[in-house]
Amino acid sequence: MQINASEKTIEGDLFSAFVAAGAISKANADDPKKSSLVRCARTDKGVHAAGNVISLKLIVEDPDVVKKINDALPQQIRVWGIERTNGSFSCYQTCDSRWYEYLIPTYSFLPPHPQSFLGKKLVESAEKEGVFESYQSRQADVASFWEDAEKEYVNPILGRLDPEIRNAVMEAIHSSEDARKAADGVRSLAVEGDLTSKPNGHATMSATEDPQLTDDWVMIGSGTASPDETPLGPINSEALVNSVEQAESDPPPSKSILTPVEAAIKEVKAAYILAKKAYRISAARLQRVQDALSAYIGTRNFHNYTIQKSFKDPSAKRVIRSFTVAPSPLIINDTEWLSLKVHGQSFMMHQIRKMVAMVALVVRCGAPLSRINESYRPDNISIPKAPGLGLLLERPVFETYNERAVREFQREKIDFDKFEKEIGEFKQREIYERIFREEEKDHQ
Repeated sequence: MQINASEKTIEGDLFSAFVAAGAISKANADDPKKSSLVRCARTDKGVHAAGNVISLKLIVEDPDVVKKINDALPQQIRVWGIERTNGSFSCYQTCDSRWYEYLIPTYSFLPPHPQSFLGKKLVESAEKEGVFESYQSRQADVASFWEDAEKEYVNPILGRLDPEIRNAVMEAIHSSEDARKAADGVRSLAVEGDLTSKPNGHATMSATEDPQLTDDWVMIGSGTASPDETPLGPINSEALVNSVEQAESDPPPSKSILTPVEAAIKEVKAAYILAKKAYRISAARLQRVQDALSAYIGTRNFHNYTIQKSFKDPSAKRVIRSFTVAPSPLIINDTEWLSLKVHGQSFMMHQIRKMVAMVALVVRCGAPLSRINESYRPDNISIPKAPGLGLLLERPVFETYNERAVREFQREKIDFDKFEKEIGEFKQREIYERIFREEEKDHQ
């Protein structure tokens, strides 16, 4: 979302559209800070928004200004409307809370394959701790999933293979995580080089005197579907030169020609994906997802759910008002999806993605829900991020301001409900369909 000189951003496109529509004076067109531009929520790269709010000084004399702004924007960014506010309004400071949605395939809650490194480690750990029976009881509804999946989807493929190839295929697919990490490490060392990152500067805001701009204005709910991912940055130049010279002297073999083992691995992996997509979550497992989400409600110390925050940092404490899973899953492209909705005061970087990942880990690994409560303690634990693809900002909430707007300022409320139809169509076209399409393609 946030303007960054080195990246294409939603805010950057919006500001350019304001200038093109004549809503920003020529004197202020060179710098968004001159118009006191503030965003309510800074969505990460790859994260969508159905409703967001920015506040800034605008010229809105033209009754068709919203249409003109939208005409200057790509279809994946829409402005729903504009409301006049009081002069000191800041959408970031005034926002009471925010709603987010996370869409996730139900097969994300399946246990790891029994022959995988994690699958073996879970059994080993449960037996060592003397809790194997309780571990099994939490996995009872999916106990036969992998056996049934292999009978239906995998064994017909394996039955066509020579025994030697069959053994090589299954060994490759269920090879230990240590071996995969070692291979990944070699690949990483080979390509990473010197990646540089530029932090998003949170600029201070200063208004300029402009006789045409007597009030602050707020842009209501700029619906934004995140653009496709772009490369992070250049690799080390020496490494690049070396790799080019190596490629010229020793051209790689054609990728289109697979060995019999490689072809079989590809076919078996595709069969496993089909089996997972055919999974339909049980009522018991759905309830377990909800019970895990409910463990976040209240004021909690989320220092383990973001980066560079210690347990003692007061800002690590955040309030979660609700976190619910929709009772009826969606079936899209033969895959079952869950909608998880969280309502909180404010969120830190990666917090929601790590909250979702922690729930997925606890449920799929048959761990006790107390693991989530343990994550609020001083110990530093590593929680992975769920993909940004499934996350979207539903809308920010301005309850306190809206009461004052009507009572004291004689202004309209900041109300997304009046754009419900347009937002619904936009979400389906630009967000949901994109998420489902990209998941179908990349299996994130």
